[in-house]
Amino acid sequence: MSNLDSVYSKLTIKTGAKLALVVLDGLGDIATAAQGNLTPLEAAYTPNLDALVRSGCAQGRMIPVAPGITPGSGPGHLALFGYDPLEFEVGRGVIEALGLGFELKAGDVAARANFCTLNAEGIVTDRRAGRIATEVCERLCGLLSAQIKKIGTTQVQVIPGKEHRFVVIFRGAGLEGPLTDTDPNREGLPIAESKPLDAKNAKQKKMAKLIADFYAVALPILAQESPANGFLMRGIAHQPEIPTFEERYQLKPAALAVYPMYKGLAQLVGMNKIEGPQTIAEQFERYIREYENYDFFFIHFKYTDKAGEDGNFKAKVKAIEEFDAALPILLARQPDVLAITGDHSTPCAMKGHSWHPQPVLLHSNASGTDKLERFTETGANLGSLGIFEAKYLIRLMQAHGRMFDKFGA
Repeated sequence: MSNLDSVYSKLTIKTGAKLALVVLDGLGDIATAAQGNLTPLEAAYTPNLDALVRSGCAQGRMIPVAPGITPGSGPGHLALFGYDPLEFEVGRGVIEALGLGFELKAGDVAARANFCTLNAEGIVTDRRAGRIATEVCERLCGLLSAQIKKIGTTQVQVIPGKEHRFVVIFRGAGLEGPLTDTDPNREGLPIAESKPLDAKNAKQKKMAKLIADFYAVALPILAQESPANGFLMRGIAHQPEIPTFEERYQLKPAALAVYPMYKGLAQLVGMNKIEGPQTIAEQFERYIREYENYDFFFIHFKYTDKAGEDGNFKAKVKAIEEFDAALPILLARQPDVLAITGDHSTPCAMKGHSWHPQPVLLHSNASGTDKLERFTETGANLGSLGIFEAKYLIRLMQAHGRMFDKFGA
């Protein structure tokens, strides 16, 4: 525990406050001439968010990791949960495996994978294989599972996720991550070789060879498939030790998320995963039903990020409007502290995550009002929260819930 975390811990008071963190994945964006010099948040019709802002909110912008660093979803969410992403590095494969309900054991190495499209020369032409349907992913994973159960003495398990995503678990002696990704991160390049991050680490070297051997037997199985005739691997790592959310904040937490990765992130820090809801309206309805059972709610909405990665401005606007239409369900039983934000920015013009600070809205009896009319990037630039590191959001939420005693005399 850092010195600052120790101070927060000593000041913490259990007050019974209810806190909710609502994350519109990849919410932040940039205004460009092609988009009418508006961001999707500015272009969207959001009467319910607007009313919430006018009722009294503080706004600001958050740096997800550090200036100029573009985060993955894992670091972005860990920061929102109050864990310094530079201190707690977690492989995406571990997160995805946990989210799919797989119980990792000591020594297991997990990799998050995407089915992709390869041309005849082995060049990646589509990193997501056209976002194949989940049913297709399940069939392809079934093919791999049936034919690859072991590599040498190492057990291999292939677990399908949603759409083009799946997880590969390696279970055997003497394995360790992290390794570099095989995802070249853009089309037009071949599948990259996975290498140890520590060239002197024998366990990582062994793991890197296993990845190469897995590709050697798996790619021929997929060769005749279309469009998913290949796959890319990211976040090849083992599970680290992380203090639980409840230990750090004295709050009993629950997670309402649809996609496995975000369930895994929540589980990683000890949140209870509430299964079942599939739409944002259903998530808010379940929040209402579970209100008395938990102190903290993490509610995740994926579709803003998906639209941003596709470069689809209209779809991102539509996703924000879908969220706004459901918001009155949550507000019917408003928590003592409500934060609405993103885990990072995913600008449509960039078709991917970026380093741009994401906007954040904070509402409580202690938030006051910034006298703004809407929740937008432009408004957030003027807000009283200023620009701060995302890892402090939970601490600000605790403060607004009157959960800290006074520091010093």
